Amino acid sequence: MFSNYLIGLREGLEASLVVCILIAYLVKTGRRDALKPIWLGIGVAILLAMGFGCALEFGSQELTFKAQEGLGGSLSIIAVGLVTWMVFWMRRTARHLKSELHGRLDAALAMGTGALVATAFLAVGREGLETALFVWASVHAASDGTPRPLIGVALGLATAVLLGWLFYRGALRINLAKFFTWTGGMLVVVAAGVLAYGFHDLQEAGIVPGLTHLAFDISGVIPPDSWYGTLLKGVLNFQPDPTVVQLTVWLLYLVPVLTLFLLDPRVTAKPRGRERAESTSR
Repeated sequence: MFSNYLIGLREGLEASLVVCILIAYLVKTGRRDALKPIWLGIGVAILLAMGFGCALEFGSQELTFKAQEGLGGSLSIIAVGLVTWMVFWMRRTARHLKSELHGRLDAALAMGTGALVATAFLAVGREGLETALFVWASVHAASDGTPRPLIGVALGLATAVLLGWLFYRGALRINLAKFFTWTGGMLVVVAAGVLAYGFHDLQEAGIVPGLTHLAFDISGVIPPDSWYGTLLKGVLNFQPDPTVVQLTVWLLYLVPVLTLFLLDPRVTAKPRGRERAESTSR
């Protein structure tokens, strides 16, 4: 449940910040007349994301078992790829997100109502589609037949909306770069579990071999139906009896990706122009 809460919180907060920045800019510049197209674009983006999630859930139920496992595994890999790109992109651009959105909005204001709708739709729609796909893959990997994963996502989204409103009201100040760094690192760990389970699905579908070759089996120490086994499954997609392929994929993804994410020099290094400006001002 916690991993799904984290997904809802992080993805929802990114979308909430985008909405708050767009609305605050229009209000401050006296362009309240442009708020309606912005809300229209946001509404269409939310409906599209919800429709995409429903299509994934209900469409897959019409397939055979092997087809479901093959689809689930393939979409899990795609979801992990998108989320990996997103956490790296967001960490690099968190500090400049506001100015980037202001530039897009200025251009849209000059072009008219349709451009405003498209700007809001594209700004929120990308996050919505990514969220729907990754949530579906994560729920598919961690679900134990209870509604807890979806409850976690809903609570995360609700928290994100509240935080976004507090940002807009000016009641909350946090370092966005640090926030997205910490939550991004945790999402990389979650994504590693989703990726490993995706390959397990592909093994059950007969696409990837090695389903019977277990790396280890500690089910006697950590029973899957115990409270701590359920907790590890929900938070980290932990499996007490992974196959060799699952463990290999988990390690090959988690170790290099988390290392690159935490040590990315393009995030910590200052642009040369900024360094020169700072040295001149001194």
